[in-house]
Amino acid sequence: MTLLSYDRYCDEILAQIDALRATLQGADLTATVPTCPDWTLRQLAVHVGGAHRWVGEIVRGRATEDIPEEKVPGAAGPGSDDPAALDAWLAEGAAATVEALREAGPDTEVWTWAWERRTAFWARRMTHETVVHRADAALAARVPYTVDPEVAADTIDEWLRIVSFAQEGGDPEADELRGGGRSLHLHATDVPGAEWLIEFGEDRFTWRHDHEKATVALRGSLTDLMLVFNRRLEPGSERVEVFGDAELLDFWLDRSSFG
Repeated sequence: MTLLSYDRYCDEILAQIDALRATLQGADLTATVPTCPDWTLRQLAVHVGGAHRWVGEIVRGRATEDIPEEKVPGAAGPGSDDPAALDAWLAEGAAATVEALREAGPDTEVWTWAWERRTAFWARRMTHETVVHRADAALAARVPYTVDPEVAADTIDEWLRIVSFAQEGGDPEADELRGGGRSLHLHATDVPGAEWLIEFGEDRFTWRHDHEKATVALRGSLTDLMLVFNRRLEPGSERVEVFGDAELLDFWLDRSSFG
């Protein structure tokens, strides 16, 4: 698996926000989101749109440090509870952020919270932020959810990098993902070559794209693997299969949740 192009990430931010907006059409915006139970569907949408505006502000201003959310114009949501206002607010925020990303290009130096201080980081991060929260919205609205295989695979790749970064930074939960010579295999049944082998070393975990026997294996469609890996689908779901030490999969999911 390889990174998507910068232009593709920019395109995907727009495509994913359009799909999220379609999910919200006619939905009960007061409904609780099962996978984010502290939020209603409207609050979830405002979180996504606020994140887009925050990143847009960072990129436009070539920020060298974090920008508090309260200093980002419009980040708190539309001024009306009208669903049409929320829809327009989501579309406008994503469009403005993508415009800023395209104008800056992938290599402009900006503040990020992670391993890479370039605009390329934010294009990828906002793609997958929207992909995963669109799944939350689909669950709350009880509508079907699909995602392009390349995007789903890259969502898994990016999450592995985030968990690795957390481990390198001393996160106490991620730090436990090591030792014992154990391994976890993800195997997509619908996309040839979409496989991951995660190995627990003495000091840290590593991963590679490979087919190899592991302590525990998770098999299913690529979208469902991505959803399980992001804790949006239970590993006990009939949509996926778990072979081997299921407790190790639970151990991984518990310690890569970051609260």
